Amino acid sequence: MLTVGVALPIPEPWGEELKQFRLGLGDDQAQHIPTHITLLPPTPIAGHVLPALREHLSQVGAHHPSFKVVLRGTGTFRPLSDVVFIQVARGVAWCEKLEQQVRHGPVNRQMSFPYHPHVTIAHNVDEAALDHAFDTLAYFTADYVASFFRLYVHDGDEIWRSDTDFALRGPG
Repeated sequence: MLTVGVALPIPEPWGEELKQFRLGLGDDQAQHIPTHITLLPPTPIAGHVLPALREHLSQVGAHHPSFKVVLRGTGTFRPLSDVVFIQVARGVAWCEKLEQQVRHGPVNRQMSFPYHPHVTIAHNVDEAALDHAFDTLAYFTADYVASFFRLYVHDGDEIWRSDTDFALRGPG
Protein backbone atom coordinates (compact mmCIF):
# COMPACT_ATOMS: atom_id res chain seq x y z
CA MET A 1 0.00 0.00 0.00
CA LEU A 2 1.01 3.56 -0.75
CA THR A 3 -0.48 6.85 0.32
CA VAL A 4 -1.02 9.42 -2.41
CA GLY A 5 -1.99 13.07 -2.40
CA VAL A 6 -2.52 15.55 -5.22
CA ALA A 7 -1.94 19.26 -4.79
CA LEU A 8 -1.11 22.60 -6.33
CA PRO A 9 2.36 23.44 -4.97
CA ILE A 10 2.86 26.99 -3.73
CA PRO A 11 5.71 28.54 -5.73
CA GLU A 12 8.77 30.25 -4.31
CA PRO A 13 9.41 32.40 -2.48
CA TRP A 14 6.06 31.88 -0.75
CA GLY A 15 6.19 28.08 -0.41
CA GLU A 16 9.39 28.10 1.63
CA GLU A 17 8.35 31.23 3.54
CA LEU A 18 5.11 29.60 4.69
CA LYS A 19 6.87 26.32 5.46
CA GLN A 20 9.41 28.08 7.68
CA PHE A 21 6.64 30.02 9.40
CA ARG A 22 4.77 26.78 10.11
CA LEU A 23 7.92 25.12 11.44
CA GLY A 24 8.55 28.15 13.65
CA LEU A 25 5.18 27.58 15.30
CA GLY A 26 6.28 24.11 16.32
CA ASP A 27 4.26 22.35 13.61
CA ASP A 28 6.85 19.66 12.88
CA GLN A 29 4.66 18.02 10.21
CA ALA A 30 5.64 20.88 7.90
CA GLN A 31 9.15 19.41 7.63
CA HIS A 32 7.83 16.66 5.36
CA ILE A 33 4.76 18.33 3.81
CA PRO A 34 5.38 20.70 0.90
CA THR A 35 3.34 23.93 1.05
CA HIS A 36 0.30 23.35 -1.13
CA ILE A 37 -3.40 23.63 -1.94
CA THR A 38 -4.87 20.14 -1.62
CA LEU A 39 -6.76 18.59 -4.54
CA LEU A 40 -6.80 15.01 -3.17
CA PRO A 41 -6.03 14.53 0.53
CA PRO A 42 -3.86 11.64 1.74
CA THR A 43 -5.45 8.51 0.32
CA PRO A 44 -4.21 4.92 0.63
CA ILE A 45 -4.04 2.96 -2.62
CA ALA A 46 -2.64 -0.35 -3.81
CA GLY A 47 0.63 0.11 -5.70
CA HIS A 48 -0.80 -1.35 -8.93
CA VAL A 49 -3.31 1.57 -9.10
CA LEU A 50 -0.54 4.18 -9.42
CA PRO A 51 -0.07 3.95 -13.23
CA ALA A 52 -3.82 4.36 -13.83
CA LEU A 53 -3.88 7.32 -11.44
CA ARG A 54 -1.00 8.97 -13.30
CA GLU A 55 -2.82 8.50 -16.61
CA HIS A 56 -6.03 9.92 -15.14
CA LEU A 57 -4.19 12.96 -13.76
CA SER A 58 -2.53 13.54 -17.12
CA GLN A 59 -5.97 13.64 -18.74
CA VAL A 60 -7.26 16.02 -16.06
CA GLY A 61 -4.35 18.38 -16.77
CA ALA A 62 -5.01 18.18 -20.51
CA HIS A 63 -8.54 19.50 -20.02
CA HIS A 64 -7.87 22.33 -17.57
CA PRO A 65 -6.05 25.57 -18.39
CA SER A 66 -3.54 27.27 -16.14
CA PHE A 67 -5.17 29.89 -13.93
CA LYS A 68 -4.40 32.83 -11.69
CA VAL A 69 -4.22 32.20 -7.95
CA VAL A 70 -4.30 34.92 -5.34
CA LEU A 71 -3.66 33.95 -1.74
CA ARG A 72 -4.74 36.58 0.74
CA GLY A 73 -5.27 36.72 4.48
CA THR A 74 -5.97 34.04 7.02
CA GLY A 75 -8.90 31.83 7.95
CA THR A 76 -9.53 28.99 10.36
CA PHE A 77 -11.57 25.84 10.72
CA ARG A 78 -11.83 26.33 14.50
CA PRO A 79 -13.65 25.14 16.55
CA LEU A 80 -14.29 22.13 14.27
CA SER A 81 -10.58 21.60 13.60
CA ASP A 82 -7.50 23.31 15.02
CA VAL A 83 -6.23 24.61 11.69
CA VAL A 84 -5.28 28.10 10.54
CA PHE A 85 -4.78 28.68 6.84
CA ILE A 86 -4.09 31.22 4.12
CA GLN A 87 -7.22 31.83 2.07
CA VAL A 88 -7.49 31.32 -1.67
CA ALA A 89 -8.96 34.68 -2.72
CA ARG A 90 -8.84 34.03 -6.47
CA GLY A 91 -8.83 30.71 -8.29
CA VAL A 92 -11.35 29.00 -6.00
CA ALA A 93 -13.62 27.86 -8.84
CA TRP A 94 -10.67 26.38 -10.78
CA CYS A 95 -9.46 24.58 -7.65
CA GLU A 96 -12.96 23.18 -7.15
CA LYS A 97 -13.15 21.94 -10.75
CA LEU A 98 -9.73 20.30 -10.50
CA GLU A 99 -10.55 18.69 -7.15
CA GLN A 100 -13.75 17.17 -8.55
CA GLN A 101 -11.94 15.75 -11.58
CA VAL A 102 -8.91 14.50 -9.64
CA ARG A 103 -10.86 12.48 -7.10
CA HIS A 104 -13.31 10.88 -9.52
CA GLY A 105 -10.94 8.62 -11.39
CA PRO A 106 -9.25 5.37 -10.42
CA VAL A 107 -9.04 6.74 -6.87
CA ASN A 108 -12.66 7.63 -6.17
CA ARG A 109 -12.47 9.36 -2.81
CA GLN A 110 -15.54 10.45 -0.89
CA MET A 111 -14.96 13.47 1.36
CA SER A 112 -16.05 13.92 4.98
CA PHE A 113 -16.32 17.70 4.60
CA PRO A 114 -17.08 20.04 1.69
CA TYR A 115 -13.98 20.99 -0.29
CA HIS A 116 -12.47 24.33 0.74
CA PRO A 117 -9.21 25.23 -1.04
CA HIS A 118 -6.65 26.71 1.37
CA VAL A 119 -2.99 26.62 2.41
CA THR A 120 -2.47 25.24 5.92
CA ILE A 121 -0.09 27.32 8.03
CA ALA A 122 -0.80 25.93 11.51
CA HIS A 123 -2.03 22.49 12.55
CA ASN A 124 -1.54 20.40 15.68
CA VAL A 125 -0.20 23.33 17.70
CA ASP A 126 -1.53 25.03 20.82
CA GLU A 127 -4.15 27.79 20.89
CA ALA A 128 -1.57 30.54 21.32
CA ALA A 129 0.32 29.40 18.21
CA LEU A 130 -2.94 29.18 16.23
CA ASP A 131 -3.84 32.73 17.29
CA HIS A 132 -0.34 33.94 16.45
CA ALA A 133 -0.54 32.41 12.96
CA PHE A 134 -3.99 33.89 12.35
CA ASP A 135 -2.88 37.39 13.39
CA THR A 136 0.64 37.44 11.97
CA LEU A 137 -0.29 36.42 8.43
CA ALA A 138 -3.61 38.29 8.28
CA TYR A 139 -2.16 40.57 5.57
CA PHE A 140 -0.21 37.89 3.69
CA THR A 141 -0.64 37.98 -0.08
CA ALA A 142 0.75 36.03 -3.01
CA ASP A 143 -0.20 36.25 -6.67
CA TYR A 144 0.88 33.69 -9.29
CA VAL A 145 -0.29 31.46 -12.14
CA ALA A 146 -0.93 27.80 -11.35
CA SER A 147 0.38 26.00 -14.41
CA PHE A 148 0.63 22.45 -13.04
CA PHE A 149 -0.38 20.20 -10.18
CA ARG A 150 1.62 17.44 -8.53
CA LEU A 151 1.16 13.85 -7.40
CA TYR A 152 2.86 13.14 -4.06
CA VAL A 153 3.49 9.67 -2.62
CA HIS A 154 4.68 8.23 0.66
CA ASP A 155 5.14 4.62 1.62
CA GLY A 156 4.22 4.86 5.29
CA ASP A 157 7.09 7.00 6.55
CA GLU A 158 4.99 10.23 6.37
CA ILE A 159 7.61 11.88 4.12
CA TRP A 160 5.82 13.20 1.04
CA ARG A 161 7.85 12.78 -2.14
CA SER A 162 7.12 14.42 -5.49
CA ASP A 163 6.13 11.75 -7.97
CA THR A 164 4.86 13.45 -11.14
CA ASP A 165 3.91 16.96 -12.26
CA PHE A 166 0.91 17.39 -14.55
CA ALA A 167 0.74 20.49 -16.73
CA LEU A 168 -2.50 22.42 -16.88
CA ARG A 169 -2.61 22.66 -20.67
CA GLY A 170 -6.30 22.76 -21.53
CA PRO A 171 -7.87 25.51 -23.60
CA GLY A 172 -8.27 28.79 -21.79
